[in-house]
Amino acid sequence: MSAIAEQVGKIEVAQKLAKEFPQVSFSRQQTIDEIPTFWVDRAHLVDVISYLKRDYEMLFDLCGTDERLRNHRAGMPAGDFTVIYHLMSFSLLTDVRIKTALNEDDLNLPSIYQIYPNANWYERETWDMFGIVFSNHPNLYRILLPPTWKGHALRKDHPARATEMAPFSLDDARQDKEQEALRFKPEEWGLSRKTENTEFMFLNLGPNHPSVHGVFRIVLQLDGEVIVDAVPEIGYHHRGAEKMGERQSWHTYIPYTDRIDYLGGVMNNLPYVMAVEKFAGIEVPDRARVIRIMLAEFFRISSHLVFYGTFAQDVGQLSPVFYMFSDREKLFRIIEAVTGGRMHPAWFRIGGVAQDLPDGWEQMVRDYLDWMPSRLKHYDKMTMRNSILKQRTQGIGICTQQEALDWGITGPNLRATGIDFDMRRDRPYGGYDQFDFEVPVYQKGDCYDRARVRVDELHQSLHIIEQCLNNMPAGPYKADHPQTTPPPKERTMYDIETLIHHFLNVSWGPVIPAGECSVTIEATKGNNMYYLTSDGGTSSYRTRIRTPSFPHLQQIPLLSRGLLIPDLIAILASIDFVMADVDR
Repeated sequence: MSAIAEQVGKIEVAQKLAKEFPQVSFSRQQTIDEIPTFWVDRAHLVDVISYLKRDYEMLFDLCGTDERLRNHRAGMPAGDFTVIYHLMSFSLLTDVRIKTALNEDDLNLPSIYQIYPNANWYERETWDMFGIVFSNHPNLYRILLPPTWKGHALRKDHPARATEMAPFSLDDARQDKEQEALRFKPEEWGLSRKTENTEFMFLNLGPNHPSVHGVFRIVLQLDGEVIVDAVPEIGYHHRGAEKMGERQSWHTYIPYTDRIDYLGGVMNNLPYVMAVEKFAGIEVPDRARVIRIMLAEFFRISSHLVFYGTFAQDVGQLSPVFYMFSDREKLFRIIEAVTGGRMHPAWFRIGGVAQDLPDGWEQMVRDYLDWMPSRLKHYDKMTMRNSILKQRTQGIGICTQQEALDWGITGPNLRATGIDFDMRRDRPYGGYDQFDFEVPVYQKGDCYDRARVRVDELHQSLHIIEQCLNNMPAGPYKADHPQTTPPPKERTMYDIETLIHHFLNVSWGPVIPAGECSVTIEATKGNNMYYLTSDGGTSSYRTRIRTPSFPHLQQIPLLSRGLLIPDLIAILASIDFVMADVDR
């Protein structure tokens, strides 16, 4: 049924747009991923987006592209920059892209934050990185780069390496300037310092605080201990991962993906290599697909164990984090035996995986599957049934279904609100349609339910891994395709042509056909998407990484208003984020 609904959705959106807007010329662009993609002029953008929200409940992503150096532009209107709106429908199980072209001398678009509230941060990011102005935006302020930064980092004329810039220096005058730029001014964020009866206090939580799980700052407006409002500030962990995608070859960029959600390991590789494989027309062998799923689910368990332990710790229960990190170490021994690495093995490859499974892997996996369920049963009694943890988390930080859709919430946090959606089941990728598993769903949308979804997912991941163990196909671990990287090495010492091919594919990377392609997966913290643009070269023209944690943190003010500071700590713990996944 899901495949039928998806196909119907793709057909109907073009017909609906043509009928609703007969005066608008919708230019259709063909993409590798076959997502319906339409170019709309700026004058009709808001009307089109407003209309599409009826069926496409979520603004999944909003980003920009500098088109000025792009050569292959078939089917695209003239323009120096493009702004891309990626909308998602949970009823039709399909997506749609709306694009608008802009000239360099007129980089201005209307904001859509009043249609999709989560557009706020996405528009700030697009302004920060490309200099595109969104009129009527409530606060178009830098979000990832420092407020004193010069230029817009994802423009093609901005350096991609520090060695291309002047040496950094910090004298007293510049330090004073940087410090002053960081001063929080409530009026700039629409916050008042006092009312007729109350004088508010402003408190910095972070950027260095154990409860914010990384370098992350929240400025709290307080009436006593009650949170009146909050301003999350990100960007302290920004490393320019999307910019680095433009300078690395298709192959050498794989290790960079590991560091996005640094708890997700090879799961971060998956949407990236799958997108490249779609470009190149590579069919991944069955054995490689199952190996990928098994390793991805191992890393889901690893990530959820970190969440489970730190969630309990943040609300005052210290013991579980030690037990769960110990279990995670046992899991890492399997991952290390298979991949040679632990947290960041960068083990998936274009066309498959780096090597076949080692001798004895079956027994290691089976031992873990036999051992782990009893541990989870013990943790449930120790943690989830603990009366103090329940009092700290039940009824706290409630998110409704509509709020989750408005703010771009995906993954376990979405399912905690009662929305029964999982990419692995409803829009399967990479072979997940061959597996049997349940999707945990809860209804209250509070801190406790967000945790319960992840606890239940631990059991489901073990169930998926067991199916991988019992039904591992025979055959190659990598596709026999000229664009598979690196190509087979066995014959390189016997003929010069194979040696040259191997050398070029490893050093320069494969030449990928021009086009655009995205792949979205159900990652550990929500839906993760790589949206790649190829200009027919050995590296990406534009690498867009849509991470789940970025919109999740934007929701903090909504979840925390009217609560106490300890409640905010529980909310932060229940969201399950890492700052590398936010800042990239």
